[in-house]
Amino acid sequence: MTIYDFTTQPNRLAHRAVKYQAPEVKYGVLPLWIADMDFLAFPALVETAQAYVDHHLYGYSYASDSLFERISDWEEKRHHYHYSRESIVLVEGVVPAIGIAIQAFTDKNDGILINTPAYPPFARTIQLNDRKLVTSELLFDEEEGQFLLNFDEIEQLFKNQKVKMFIFCSPQNPGGRVWSAFELNRLGELCQTYSVLLISDEIHQDLVWNGHEHHSFHTISPDFKKFSIVLSSATKTFNIADTKCSFALIEDEVLREAYLKQRLANNQHEINELGLLMTETAFQEGEQWLEALKPVIEKNIDYIYAELSQKTKIKVMKPQGTYLIWLDFSAYALSDHALHEKLLHEAKVILNEGISFGKGGASHARLNVAAPFSVIQDASQRICDAFKK
Repeated sequence: MTIYDFTTQPNRLAHRAVKYQAPEVKYGVLPLWIADMDFLAFPALVETAQAYVDHHLYGYSYASDSLFERISDWEEKRHHYHYSRESIVLVEGVVPAIGIAIQAFTDKNDGILINTPAYPPFARTIQLNDRKLVTSELLFDEEEGQFLLNFDEIEQLFKNQKVKMFIFCSPQNPGGRVWSAFELNRLGELCQTYSVLLISDEIHQDLVWNGHEHHSFHTISPDFKKFSIVLSSATKTFNIADTKCSFALIEDEVLREAYLKQRLANNQHEINELGLLMTETAFQEGEQWLEALKPVIEKNIDYIYAELSQKTKIKVMKPQGTYLIWLDFSAYALSDHALHEKLLHEAKVILNEGISFGKGGASHARLNVAAPFSVIQDASQRICDAFKK
């Protein structure tokens, strides 16, 4: 079995990495925010990138048959989801794919629902397209320490706010909730009853922990395929976000034709060749690396959960999926500005500001644990020192 390197901390300061862009990083502040990993790529990905460079020709390209086969094989093997090749629509990213859906299936001032706290580009994309942002705040189960969907509120919003679309995150970001088949079925039934198109962002589908299972929305009921689009990518799983390649799975022919028309109208039908090649390699040769990665991330999650729960007043939402941890600092009674100033200048860590995730984000922060264990130990100590009980 190949031994992969999950202990070396890459030097990303000289490579224009967004995560390391803040000037404070040069002075020892740890960046643990944007959702990419501080792990080296596995060898086959490096070889694919090098072969692309060595070709010395970078003109227009198209997706190979083998790429579509690799995407289908991965979804079927890992998530028990089988579909025709025609259902796959390539887009340069999941957020751009959401934008296409908004433009294709809604009109200005139509209501679009999201759960909050939510990945910030959801709200941004809705509002920049002049649609009405409708929000349903997730409930918190104190006993389980997890988010829950507020089905009663969702139904009322469907009825009263003229909601045409629901942009749904599965697994959930920032809380890491992996939704059960029962929950997804109930949500699908509501969408079906009120004629709401559901867009399911499943980019974190492969990063699920501790015996939990991701269920792709289309696998819950064949009927749901008539009013839903599933979005995913290899980029989150294999840390290749900069190669810009994702896919929409649209089994309903009417939905797919409308989506393809809007994609072409936006001139978003071309994917760069490196993205196509890296995606194919990731799905063809990356499974062993992923299985080696998972216990590394689980160890980091368990460590942060134990240390912060025992040594601080921070409430830690232990994620069932994703490498992102939602932290509740409300016991410290700090304003959001004061909280993140304290994190930056006293703890010397950069986390995502919870308030940027909308309702329910006040007094919170999101911590990315996809880094070598030594980094996570250092980050934990810094936070514990700054936020002692």
